Amino acid sequence: MTAVGDARIRRAVRAREEGSDLPGVWSAYGGLLQHLRIRAGLSQQQLGDAIGYSLELVASVERGRRPAKAAFTAAADRVLEAGGVLRVLQDEVDRAKLPRFFRNVALLEAEALSRFSYDPLLVPGLLQTETYAHALLGAHFPPLDEEIVEQRVAARLARQALLTRKKPPVVFVFIVEEGALRRFVGSDAVMHQQLEHLVTCARMRNVELQVMPAVRSVHSGLNGPMVLLESMDRRRHVYVDAQGVVSVRSDEDEVSEFWLRYGMLRTQALSTEESSRLIERMAGEL
Repeated sequence: MTAVGDARIRRAVRAREEGSDLPGVWSAYGGLLQHLRIRAGLSQQQLGDAIGYSLELVASVERGRRPAKAAFTAAADRVLEAGGVLRVLQDEVDRAKLPRFFRNVALLEAEALSRFSYDPLLVPGLLQTETYAHALLGAHFPPLDEEIVEQRVAARLARQALLTRKKPPVVFVFIVEEGALRRFVGSDAVMHQQLEHLVTCARMRNVELQVMPAVRSVHSGLNGPMVLLESMDRRRHVYVDAQGVVSVRSDEDEVSEFWLRYGMLRTQALSTEESSRLIERMAGEL
């Protein structure tokens, strides 16, 4: 890559990060796309025609207003003979669709060997169906722009690739409150599909799903949701989320306390077999 291209990207990232809610990496990607297009001697219209996208979309991507999707990137990289440079940024472009408060957590999550979570209010994002996620984000207040809803749904579904990652695989344990599974989101059809999806996920070899029964009124998770991560270098982290304020803890003593608490939670929840049977019964009620 040329020095001009590097400088363009650095300026774009700084501008976005200093004065806009739009992710800096979208602008960085757009600046790089514009540089490659001009180098190839193409107008925005010509590039759009060559890759099968509209002039408006190409212009929006170059301005950093809209994120490029993987198919757009693959086509542009090929037509502009970019040698994979655009594809290098695609993961970051996709991750930036997530809410700002969650992006650093998503980086830790992407490098995890194990992920243990407790979710008292909702089906965890990694196990949500598209229709459930869409209904949930559509009910956000203040209301989100429809395009933002679509971007966040897409990002949430993209995160779910972790469930089937092979090298290395990730071990998951999900503990979900029974009340979260009974919370009506969307419609009967949405909830039925979501519960059936949970049963399917629970059959995966690297996934354990436990339900905390409603009759267990007192347990070690009453302080709120938590996610425990162990990274590839065997470092352990915990993150907790309170009303969109995410706190990541890495202090060994503090992290150890969370792991002990989570171990107790597992003994207090239903077994995986009991949990699957309960979810199947709940799905049958809809």
